[in-house]
Amino acid sequence: MAPPHTRAPTGIRVTQTDLHQDALTANWTVRDAVSTYGLDAWGAGYLGIGPEGHLAVLPEQDPARSIDLYELTLGLRDRGITTPVILRFDDLLDHRMTQIRRAFDDAITENEYGGGYACIYPIKVNQQRHVCEQIRDTAARLGFGLEAGSKPELLAVLGLTCEHPDMPIVCNGFKDAEYVETVILARKLGRNIIPVVERFEELELIVETSQRYGVRPKIGLRIKPMSPGGGRWESSTGPRSKFGLTASQTLDAVRYLSDRGMGDCLCMLHFHIGSQICDIRSFKSAVSELAHVYAELKRLGMGLEMIDVGGGLGVDYDGSRSASESSVNYTVQEYASDLVYRIKAACDDAGIEHPMILSESGRAMVAHSTMMVLDVLGRTDFPIDPDLDEIQEAMAAEDEVPQPVLDLIDAYERRESENLVEVYHDASQARVEAISLFALGYISLPMRAAIERLFWATARSVLAGATATGRALPDDLAGLPDLLSDIYFCNFSVFQSMPDAWAVDQIFPICPIHRLNERPTRLGVLADVTCDSDGLIDRFACREGQPAGQKRHLELHDLTPLPGGVGHEPYYLGVFLLGAYQEVLGDLHNLFGDTHVVHVVLDEDGSWMLDEIVEGDTVKEVLGYVQFEPEKLRRSMRREVERAVKRGRLNVGEGTALMRFYESGLDGYTYLE
Repeated sequence: MAPPHTRAPTGIRVTQTDLHQDALTANWTVRDAVSTYGLDAWGAGYLGIGPEGHLAVLPEQDPARSIDLYELTLGLRDRGITTPVILRFDDLLDHRMTQIRRAFDDAITENEYGGGYACIYPIKVNQQRHVCEQIRDTAARLGFGLEAGSKPELLAVLGLTCEHPDMPIVCNGFKDAEYVETVILARKLGRNIIPVVERFEELELIVETSQRYGVRPKIGLRIKPMSPGGGRWESSTGPRSKFGLTASQTLDAVRYLSDRGMGDCLCMLHFHIGSQICDIRSFKSAVSELAHVYAELKRLGMGLEMIDVGGGLGVDYDGSRSASESSVNYTVQEYASDLVYRIKAACDDAGIEHPMILSESGRAMVAHSTMMVLDVLGRTDFPIDPDLDEIQEAMAAEDEVPQPVLDLIDAYERRESENLVEVYHDASQARVEAISLFALGYISLPMRAAIERLFWATARSVLAGATATGRALPDDLAGLPDLLSDIYFCNFSVFQSMPDAWAVDQIFPICPIHRLNERPTRLGVLADVTCDSDGLIDRFACREGQPAGQKRHLELHDLTPLPGGVGHEPYYLGVFLLGAYQEVLGDLHNLFGDTHVVHVVLDEDGSWMLDEIVEGDTVKEVLGYVQFEPEKLRRSMRREVERAVKRGRLNVGEGTALMRFYESGLDGYTYLE
């Protein structure tokens, strides 16, 4: 482990929903930052703001044991670990898993439920070794298990659990003969492993293989629930779902096992109604259906003792606490209570024992524990000052000044009038006319440039005047904040680190990790360093009182120029709730590879320590992924440089410098350093 760093500053302010002050009429405080960025909503108690305006992670939801993210980022930079960097907080992951355990324990006690509970982690959610090892160790303490959805995952899970032979292992996904044979032999080895039948052919394969090896297997049966799912992945349930047996196929499976004297081997009933279920009502109806199927199969003599409700326990990504696709309208405790109550009610009605409850809540386990810190490279914005002197000079050079220019000058001069909506209408109409005239060749390029500067300056003044009233923007001006938002260029790839933001419009919370005691004066969207126009983040987590999915810009700070005017001081943003799926789904768009990953833990004295550092991909590594040979590239480049030196296009020093840059680039980080 790396040596402990200095203790994080005390005095962390715990986020509260009632701390909002109107930033337009009062001095800016960190309480305004809490409200503006929604930290109290999507942060789930794991984030706070210190007196210096630095964002802090509270891995155990304890303000006395916090990690200053800005201080941590600078500490990593001093160790040669530059942004973008993924941060994983192992203590937070442990705390989150413990919370799920506690929620079900409380629900079991409250409902006088006779069965137990285990959460099963599907490693497809995040297959990184350190994450899986951390979850395995915590799972051993909490009585949880692991799930494999493919043959490679099965081999990984078996290797992970060698020292924990009793840990439950659930096997989902398509199964061939080799997969099934591995499961049966693992059962013979003494493992607590349950293959789940997704198709009837798999049941035949499991029975044949187990008889061949003389094994009494544990078998799970996945059914297709008729109750509708919810959210973005609701199509993964119902009669057209990819996996599972219909009611008639389920009865065929029961007869098949009974005829072979293996009805007692059917120990688990399983279903899945989708990932990131946003509405608790979807769970209620589906679990009731599953529980009644369970009771019916018990009545038919099956040896059922477990009921697996699958995945779906969601995460509030946008902070709206609603049934939007990026949120949930329930808590973990409500989820646990509803599941336990409904399964108990169905079993009590049928007069059967309460089963062991399993849930595959991978997203809810790991999402909060991982975040990314990235640095802002620069910004493009719209002019505030139209430079009227320059515009007058350009107008003087024209044979005839276009009318739209005169109209925009008039609108600009009225920008502080009471009727701001009328001013904006006039400016917008003049701009539309100017664009049409330019396309027809009636307006020169200098006049078009003047029109653009006048329009943006007028629009920004109108927005400032309308916002200063403290009232909601009129409908005709409601789109101005989005129209006038700056573009902040950030050192990361959406496709590598936030693929769901691009692929399925998933919202991930983002906010600065420092300067939170300063009023943000800019509105912006975030662009990554790829050359793809889709590499843009323009949907953000809600601020207090805002409807889900409607925040199209982020409140940001101006970039502080360095002395001399070249470049700016570092400005860091944090992207949160990245622990589920993002790392394993990331791709090599523009050959931007894996980022650095750092595992951070709390020491006993409350200081942070670096438990493990996984350096990101180098350029030569990602080139190798796409079948380029770095050494061959080096040789080709060196030959070209030597030819250039021989022909006098480069001198020896220039050729040596070019090769040095080329070779160091191959060995360097794929991101900008």
